[in-house]
Amino acid sequence: MGPPLKLFKNQKYQELKQECIKDGRLFCDPTFLPENDSLFYNRLLPGKVVWKRPQDICDDPRLIVGNISNHQLIQGRLGHKPMVSAFSCLAVQESHWTKTIPNHKEQEWDPRKLDKYAGIFRFRFWHFGEWTEVVIDDLLPTINGDLVFSFSISMNEFWNALLEKAYAKLLGCYEALDGLTTTDIIVDFTGTLAETVDMQKGRYTELVEEKYKLFGELYKTFTKGGLICCSIESPNQEEQEVETDWGLLKGHTYTMTDIRKIRLGERLVEVFSTEKLYMVRLRNPLGRQEWSGPWSEISEEWQQLTMADRKNLGLIMSDDGEFWMSLEDFCRNFHELNVCRNVNNPIFGRKELESVVGCWTVDDDPLMNRSGGCYNNRDTFLQNPQYIFTVPEDGHKVIMSLQQKDLRTYRRMGRPDNYIIGFELFKVEMNRKFRLHHLYIQERAGTSTYIDTRTVFLSKYLKKGNYVLVPTMFQHGRTSEFLLRIFSEVPVQLRELTLDMPKMSCWNLARGYPKVVTQITVHSAEGLEKKYANETVNPYLIIKCGKEEVRSPVQKNTVHAIFDTQAIFYRRTTDIPIIVQVWNSRKFCDQFLGQVTLDADPSDCRDLKSLYLRKKGGPTAKVKQGHISFKVISSDDLTEL
Repeated sequence: MGPPLKLFKNQKYQELKQECIKDGRLFCDPTFLPENDSLFYNRLLPGKVVWKRPQDICDDPRLIVGNISNHQLIQGRLGHKPMVSAFSCLAVQESHWTKTIPNHKEQEWDPRKLDKYAGIFRFRFWHFGEWTEVVIDDLLPTINGDLVFSFSISMNEFWNALLEKAYAKLLGCYEALDGLTTTDIIVDFTGTLAETVDMQKGRYTELVEEKYKLFGELYKTFTKGGLICCSIESPNQEEQEVETDWGLLKGHTYTMTDIRKIRLGERLVEVFSTEKLYMVRLRNPLGRQEWSGPWSEISEEWQQLTMADRKNLGLIMSDDGEFWMSLEDFCRNFHELNVCRNVNNPIFGRKELESVVGCWTVDDDPLMNRSGGCYNNRDTFLQNPQYIFTVPEDGHKVIMSLQQKDLRTYRRMGRPDNYIIGFELFKVEMNRKFRLHHLYIQERAGTSTYIDTRTVFLSKYLKKGNYVLVPTMFQHGRTSEFLLRIFSEVPVQLRELTLDMPKMSCWNLARGYPKVVTQITVHSAEGLEKKYANETVNPYLIIKCGKEEVRSPVQKNTVHAIFDTQAIFYRRTTDIPIIVQVWNSRKFCDQFLGQVTLDADPSDCRDLKSLYLRKKGGPTAKVKQGHISFKVISSDDLTEL
């Protein structure tokens, strides 16, 4: 079964279609009438707009002509360039466009069954976390018989014009499409998770290892059904669509249609002086201005390949506007790369995507207020919603995406399209269960851009541990909904932190309700004991408080280990000490290296301290070799930490 489907305006396609066929009439959508309000908010289109059905525009209209990916698309008089780029990108992966255009064969015109044609179509969009079906009629805006918005160079093909109309209906009107980026549209068409890569900042032409790591990520994304597009920066409006020395257009979006790592045979190794080729195939949606550099159709490299070579290597071009480039030239010529990962299907039963819908809300009670503004508002920042997730292993890439609810449908009321939003990321205690209240020891692990776009994201390789993500609006005291999505190849168990402190219950009242909260960060353990010179020491920590304990990752082959391990404990009394033990991980039986015992009283100094390790038996036990550096903070206010 697929994901749950929401019906936009509760319109049921099959019921409406059958009613029209039964009555012998063509559908006219009462919720999106063929009038000016469906085009614009508060202005009129110059020239007389006539809404026409496809059969009144051309002979033999079709939803799709031949292969959906083979036709050039035109922006139209008032069309939106990002829409054309998104259409072209969508057409690359059949698994995506057949979801956006469901049962396309059933919706197709059939000249043999015109009595079954009702002038009604349906399309599906991923709208703020929900797959939503939008029903439209086939009336399209024209001036002098020409479509006003996008159209296909195959003049009897209408899939893109009808899809654009359905999208405009979803967002309120055609003008609502203004300002959307290509990636915004692709995400709404497919439900993919978008990441923008700054090619110059990544220095992929200089850093060979990073370049091949990028290729690996792009290859994995593409083969898993992801969509990729790229563009060249245009410094000003005058240089938009200006051709570079190699035939590419500035400010124009190209679609990746294939990516290959090719092993060459003996003859071709001699020709190209390399055993492997790293190649990408791109397409200009307009079908013109192709790449004229190495591996272009006019290049020396291309001419040295026979037709059989090209077929065997998979270096074929099926569309006008398609061309091949080497990875090196790709990194050198393009400035921005948009990677839209296919995250809708679990891989081997393992979820790669976690998502949650949340809300910034305002309340007079500070403990209930959830709209604290950005990090600059230190007094209120942590009043925002907080979400915790766990990275189970070192070195995994985690992509975090925060999307605010689209306000375009409220534009007529004078509302802004978007608020300025962003988020902060903190590495927190390994056993945190309650909300953050102050940032004493937490490491600020990352921050997104703060900008008034629909979506902001952050992509980072994170160490093993717990992380709290705080989504914010720039200004405090505003309300809005948001969608938080986190992608990782390892499960991260995203969940919201809602409680400020342990709940009162019969159980903990009987045991004794906590009176003290203690945070501890163990920075390092140094000068650890070695029994003999060539012994391997693999130290790790166990931090204990009563029956609760936290274990750090093992540090390999060192007597000077950096841990930065954090823990937090809610204690009934300071008579229950905090014990930090250092152990040596061994194959059969771990070795105890020493411990420190801390009262951790609220009156104790909160500065960084260093203590010698001791044997088991409390703070007066015999001293052992080595010492630990740590910071401990205790408070009798359970909502201070």
